[in-house]
Amino acid sequence: MTVDYEVEYNNRARVPEHPEIFARWTREAEDFRAEALKAGRAELGLSYGDTPRQSLDLFFPGAFEGAPVAIFVHGGWWRSLDPSLFSQMAHGLTSNGVVVGVAGYDLCPNVGIGDIIAQIRRACIFMWQRYNRPLFLVGHSAGGHLAAAMVATDWPSLYPKAPTDLVPAGYAISGVFDLAPLTGISINQDLKLDATAARELSPLYWPIQPGRVFDAVCGALESSEFKRQSRVLAEAWQQDGAQTRFAEIPGTNHFTVIDALADPQSAMTTRVSELAHTVKP
Repeated sequence: MTVDYEVEYNNRARVPEHPEIFARWTREAEDFRAEALKAGRAELGLSYGDTPRQSLDLFFPGAFEGAPVAIFVHGGWWRSLDPSLFSQMAHGLTSNGVVVGVAGYDLCPNVGIGDIIAQIRRACIFMWQRYNRPLFLVGHSAGGHLAAAMVATDWPSLYPKAPTDLVPAGYAISGVFDLAPLTGISINQDLKLDATAARELSPLYWPIQPGRVFDAVCGALESSEFKRQSRVLAEAWQQDGAQTRFAEIPGTNHFTVIDALADPQSAMTTRVSELAHTVKP
C-alpha cells in the first residue's frame, strides 16, 4: 500500500482547529511568563548564539539550588513558531523542582536543519556552562527530532571539555527521526533536503551510547506515520543498548498532546519529572 506522505505529515490539515489551539497557547504562555516574572522565577531572552532567535527563556522552581536542568525545544517543522508560544510547557517541570530553559532557534529556509542541530547544541553547552551539570531534553515534533539529536550527540568530539553524558536522557513528543519521507512533500521547499542530507540528519541512524534513556511518545489520534516514527526509534535504540519507551497518549492529537506538560499533576509531567531527576551531576 502506498503511503501518502503529504497527508500523513500535514498536521495542520489533520487538526483544522489548530489556529484556536495556537491562540490558546499564546494566552497561556503570556500568563505563565507574567506569573513567573512576578514571582522572580524567570529570566527571559538569554542569548546563547549570535542571532536574535538563538535565545533561551529560563523558568525556575521555588528552590533551585542543585535542581535538575531541562531544555524544552518547540516544533513547527523547523520553519515556524516561536518559543514564546510554549512558556507554559515549563510549568509541570518547574512545579516538580526542575529548572527549564525554553529554547529558540533560527528557522528554515534561512538556515538548514543541520544548522539548527548545531544551534541547539550550543544552547546545551550554554546551560551546561551555567549550571555545571548534565541536561534533560524535552522536544515536540521537530523539537522531538532535536531532542533525540542531543541525546545521540558525541559531545567531546565537538566540545573537548564537555562530558560524554552531557545529555544522557530525553523525552520526544511526536518527533520525526527518519527524515527520508519529508524529501518528497511540500514542506521540503523550505527544508531543502535531498536523500543524503535526510539520512545524515536522521537520529534514527545515529549511533546511540548504551545506557542512554529516551522516551518517544505521540498522540493516539495522530497519523500512522507519526506513530511509526516514534515506535521505530524506540525499537532501534533499544536494540543498541539504550533504555527506551514508546507510548501513545490517549485522546490527543499532534498539538493537544503537549498540553499535559503544563499540568503539574499529569501522567506526562510525572514521567518527565522522574526522568529529569535521574540526570545526576
